[in-house]
Amino acid sequence: MPETPQDLRTRWALTIHEARGEATTPDPAPYAENLLTRWSEPQRRYHTPTHLTAVLDHVDTLAEHADDPTAVRLAAWFHDAVFRPDRAENEERSAALAERALPELHVPPARTAEVARLVRLTITHDPGPGDTNGEVLCDADLAILASPPEAYAAYAAAVREEYAFVPDEAFREGRSTVLAQLLDLPALFRTPYGVAHWTDKARTNLTAELELLRA
Repeated sequence: MPETPQDLRTRWALTIHEARGEATTPDPAPYAENLLTRWSEPQRRYHTPTHLTAVLDHVDTLAEHADDPTAVRLAAWFHDAVFRPDRAENEERSAALAERALPELHVPPARTAEVARLVRLTITHDPGPGDTNGEVLCDADLAILASPPEAYAAYAAAVREEYAFVPDEAFREGRSTVLAQLLDLPALFRTPYGVAHWTDKARTNLTAELELLRA
């Protein structure tokens, strides 16, 4: 069955409990409501609670690879918390939101800093050598690229809807640049699971979409 908002609230509460240890206040529930409201904004078509759920699920699949899977889960919650398709710096604003909210929840400073770093890493999806937390978050975020063709087509269509205000020619140019940058990454996926299960499918999908855009 599809995950419900209540399921997400439960996941959030468990993650905050893991992240802050013995602290029991403040109540994490209002923060979940704030985040879910952000993820449900009307301008979103792809960056929705469905995407959040998928990323969290993929983090669970890859968690053993991470040095701090709790920080990665928190970064998943915040990585698209601010999303305005007509504005730049969404990742920076999302990271800043984490830097404000997590100390209020008594998440330790080092873990808060790691969450913010991971959110900013989604600008490039290019973690450095040995950055296992970054590898897990980036792989989880990009796993949609390895979807079956119909699901990938639905993803691409949803992205186009989010940028409906952009003229077709400009969108084709911008989207082509993004796809080419992804294909040019030294490795599209970095975790052993991602390399084994997602790389070939994702490259096939990206190449096919890029050819359509350039046709």
